[in-house]
Parts: sequence; C-alpha cells; structure tokens
Amino acid sequence: MKKYFRFEELGTNYRTEFMAGMTTFLAMAYILFVNPATLSLEGVDLPAGITGMDKGAVFTATAVAAAVGTLLMGIIAKYPIGLAPGMGLNAFFAYTVVLGYGIPWETALSGVLASGIIFILLTLTGLREKIINLIPGNLKLAVGAGIGFFIAFLGFQNAGIIVGNDATLVAIGELTSPHVLLAIFGVVISVILLSLNVRGGIFYGMIITSIVGMIFGLIPTPKGIGDIVSSVPSVAPTFGQAFINFGDIFTLQMLVVILTFLFVDFFDTAGTLVAVATQAGLMKEDKLPRAGKALFADSSATVVGAVVGTSTTTSYVESTAGVGVGGRTGFASVVTAGFFLLALFFSPLLAVITVEVTAPALIIVGVLMATALKRIEWDKFEIAVPAFLTIIAMPLTYSIATGIAVGFVFYPITMMMKGRIKEVHWVMYVLAAVFILYFIYLT
Repeated sequence: MKKYFRFEELGTNYRTEFMAGMTTFLAMAYILFVNPATLSLEGVDLPAGITGMDKGAVFTATAVAAAVGTLLMGIIAKYPIGLAPGMGLNAFFAYTVVLGYGIPWETALSGVLASGIIFILLTLTGLREKIINLIPGNLKLAVGAGIGFFIAFLGFQNAGIIVGNDATLVAIGELTSPHVLLAIFGVVISVILLSLNVRGGIFYGMIITSIVGMIFGLIPTPKGIGDIVSSVPSVAPTFGQAFINFGDIFTLQMLVVILTFLFVDFFDTAGTLVAVATQAGLMKEDKLPRAGKALFADSSATVVGAVVGTSTTTSYVESTAGVGVGGRTGFASVVTAGFFLLALFFSPLLAVITVEVTAPALIIVGVLMATALKRIEWDKFEIAVPAFLTIIAMPLTYSIATGIAVGFVFYPITMMMKGRIKEVHWVMYVLAAVFILYFIYLT
C-alpha cells in the first residue's frame, strides 16, 4: 500500500493521509444535504406537471456517486481529490432544465449521462487539451463567476431573504420572520467560521444552524437514535432512469443542455485538478501528471452518478482543505470515499437540514466561485462585454445555459469589431450560431 501510493517519495504516512481524507470529507459533506434539497426542488411552488426528484433516493445517489468517483480518483489517478455532484450543475439541472424548460428530471438525467459519455470519449481520444484551448480563458472565468452569482441568488431566495415582487420583480423578504432570521444566522456563522479558516466551515455552519433551529423550535428535534441513523434509503425511484429516457435527448433544447453540462464540468474539473495539484506540489514543469487518468475518474463518476440518480459529479476544490493538512496521495481519497459510504446510514438528518440550513451554503459557495471575477481582463472592452453579459444573464434569466449562450454569441462579435478575428477559433462561430438558433426557437 505504501509503495503503491508512494508514501516515502511524497513524504507522508497513514496518519497524515487519514486526517487529510477526513478533512476533505468534512469540507464537502454539505453536498449530502444540499444536493437532495436542490434536486427535489424543496420549498419551491411547482407548476402543474413538474415534479422534483425523490429526496431520499438523491441522498443515496449523492453519497454513492461521491464515494465511487473519489475512490476512482484515489486508486487510478492517485490524487488526494474528492468528487461529488457539483454545485451549480445541480442548480442548472433543477432550476433551469426541470423547472425552467419543463423537461422531466428523468430526461435531464439522460442528458447528464450523455455528457459523461462524451467526456470519457474526449479524454480517451486526447481531444481534451485541444478543446480547452478553443474556449477563451476569460469566458471560462465568466461562466464560473456567473454560476457563483446564480447559486447565491438561489440561496437568498430559498432563505426568504429575497422574494418575488410584482412591481420590481424582486424585493427584500420579511427579515423578522423566524425562519428567515435562522437563515441569516446561518450565513453569519458560516462567514465567521470561514474567516477564521476553519476547515469544513460550511458543514459546521450547517450543523450549528440546525442546532439553533432546534433550540427555537424551528426545526424538528430528533427523538432518538432512529432519527439520526437508519437503513440506506432506496435508490429505486431514480436508478436507471437515465437509460429509460435516453431516446428523448435528441432535440436542439437537450443539445444545449448537454453542452452546458459538459462545458461546466469540463472546465471546472480542469481548474480544480490544477489548483489542488499545485497546492500539493504535484505539478511537474507546469503540467499535471496522470491528467488523463484523473479526467477519466471524473467523467466515469458522472456516468455512475447519472445511472444511480444525481446531477453531474465533478472534482471539488474543497479538496485543498485536505491538502492543507498534509494530504499528498490517493490514499486520502480512499479515506474520503469511505466516509461518504458511512454517511449513507445518516439519511434521517435530511429532516433536520432544512432549506433555511442549506441556503447559507449556497450563498457562501457563490461567494467563493465569484472570486474568478478578479482574473477577467475588464480593461479590454471586447472581453468585458461578453464576460459581463455571461455573468449578469445567469441570475437575471434564472438560467446558467442562457448566460453561457449570451456570452458565446457576443464574444465573436466584439472580437471581430476590435480587429481580433484571427484570435477566434472557428468552433466559437459554430457555437455562436447554435446559441442564436437556441434563442430563436427555444426561448
């Protein structure tokens, strides 16, 4: 085991790797509760014909996808990186595809499966690097920041801090409401913990908020061990639905959905891998060793997740928490995967982790994702316009896909007008045309 994970070469040991794996799990554990709440559309007044996913099944699917993906990352790629259903992609799945487009969640899962299969093929054929270079870096950053704004907006909405208004579209909520106050408390305590560099601050913030909610009678209090630990929820309501409805993905609308799933996962994964490997000192001459294996693990996890019943699974930048305490090998990921499997038996806590508790996590993750803004070339107008429109369109149109589409349409236009036409790859023009058709026929 030590030899396989190169403990001696990387200057680590079992204790250090175990602590790193546990730390990464604690930093990621919030997804076990946020993802089911998001995909089930908990707290949302659903239109006729629209249904959310089964909360218990999604909890199990989330833990299984995270465990399998993280285990593959540890054993195959040997990196201390945890995987789980991605924030932003789950919001796109639930709020844009299912709620906005009216596409059944079963068909949306088929779209996730298709994007995972395409990701695997791109990795195996070596086209990954070429595609990464085709998409302008500023647009990648804008997409990441825009998703951050969108997620934060969802968090404010779920918390009741922002509400609908007939005159102004949105307005401040009833801040004196006990449930809104609980969510605000959650935001404050999470900000404090993260400001103090507490590992797993988002997760601990959720736990503290839940306890406070129980003290004031806003959240049901567990009555016994059965309200904390139980058998694993059945995954039957979601398992295999991605295969059953696979024939429904061959439409222009689903093409846009699949491209969005693929695009966000593709670049989010690449950025996370580089960030974690850099912090761990694992980069070799500015290149990521075993990059193909890492991407294969990531894309395979997406396929597994779609089959069991969850949105796109991706690498988590929270893995830097584990690296920060000394994690250097894939053994840390094996430990993280073990904790996700153990978490399967704690599904009753879903009753305790309400929308008021998960909303602060959405807001904080949005803040973290929005830090990409600082790296965009705002001083260049031809860059600033598509970047700004990408970012602002996501929360204002309630659609990540629309934000991406707007940015990809305007980028070739501003670059051509600036005389930088040769810097725009022909693929960008094709994508712009696809998104124009999307606006004409599907919006």
